[in-house]
Amino acid sequence: MRKLMMMSAALILSGCLEPQNAPELTERSSTEFNAETLAEGMTRPWAVAEIPQEAGGGFLVTEIAGGILRVVDGTSTALAWSGGPAFAPEDLFVSGQGGMLDIAPAPDFPETHEVYLSYAYGNSDANGTALVRARLDATTLANPTVIFRASPPKQAASHFGGRIAFLPDDTLVLSLGDGFAYREDAQKADTHLGKLIRLTRDGGVPEDNPFKGQEKDGVAFKPQIYSMGHRNVQGLAIDPETGVLWEHEHGPRGGDELNRIEAGANYGWPLATKGLDYQGAKITPFQTFEGMIDGTHGWTPSIAPSGLAIYRGDLFPDWNGDALVGGLASRDLRRVDLENGKSVGEEDLLSDLGGRVRDVRVASDGAVLVLIEASDLDGDGEDDPDSGQLLRLSPK
Repeated sequence: MRKLMMMSAALILSGCLEPQNAPELTERSSTEFNAETLAEGMTRPWAVAEIPQEAGGGFLVTEIAGGILRVVDGTSTALAWSGGPAFAPEDLFVSGQGGMLDIAPAPDFPETHEVYLSYAYGNSDANGTALVRARLDATTLANPTVIFRASPPKQAASHFGGRIAFLPDDTLVLSLGDGFAYREDAQKADTHLGKLIRLTRDGGVPEDNPFKGQEKDGVAFKPQIYSMGHRNVQGLAIDPETGVLWEHEHGPRGGDELNRIEAGANYGWPLATKGLDYQGAKITPFQTFEGMIDGTHGWTPSIAPSGLAIYRGDLFPDWNGDALVGGLASRDLRRVDLENGKSVGEEDLLSDLGGRVRDVRVASDGAVLVLIEASDLDGDGEDDPDSGQLLRLSPK
């Protein structure tokens, strides 16, 4: 009953109109794990990344209002920008779902100390998602350079996407939401909205991008596009063993989905969806559409997924190859059992904590990092503004 009440309140934040019947899942509470608090007292944290031990260790955490923290041995230090003006912090658009978003150390971070950060740029009249590259020097982000800005800009302060993942060939993929009020743009060639894009490390266009030089209905594709037909991708992860790219995205009222990404593929939004509009009307008569890829796993009602990791490690051997998905509305961590690229089951973890799970990562030692955006710590029915926590999950 407690969880159903919390889900009902969270649905307002996730964009769902009313509770829907949830499937019965096996639940495992936090008491079944060692759940160590690595940091707390954060304000709406959005993403976490591990710093390799050979480069000093610890973690990087973004806060949506613009804060960037370095967490080492339980101490959080705020990072400052230096060496502009290639990146101006006043360009950060903090409104609605916009602000500072993901952070990702480069694959060769121990040598280069490069980090990549996504953020919402602009203002209420013209905004979008941007990507900045900087060098981490102790407590500063030095020589920041904006290497990509989604275009054209939009007005809605929602659905920015913003997740970053590095492919095995050292290119990177950035997720871009559909802007909420611009959902038809997810199927258009000349806009970045509702797409995954692929870039070189300096923001250039890889020569083998699938849509480069192509047209749709006589309109040239933006060359950065890697896949299309997405709604709001807030989970993006590489399987470190297979190199396969996975993402998950928010549906409208129902229809959240987990997808295996193929270069050049179309994932259907808004021509096909298992969700409804927020008023209960059908968005489309189609749940699937010829030539477009259906989801590997779906959630109705919406869990409002955020953060994604494909588990590979020794601490939880039974989880190898499975997807770990944070839930904002469901306030839990979901484990999707994947076998040969197909979903064969699902498990509900940590729902007893009552926190909005914003991000999840697998640490280098096989532990699971869980970033909780907010919780109702004092039990008054409202999330406490500075209740963000970073947890380390390991077996008992």
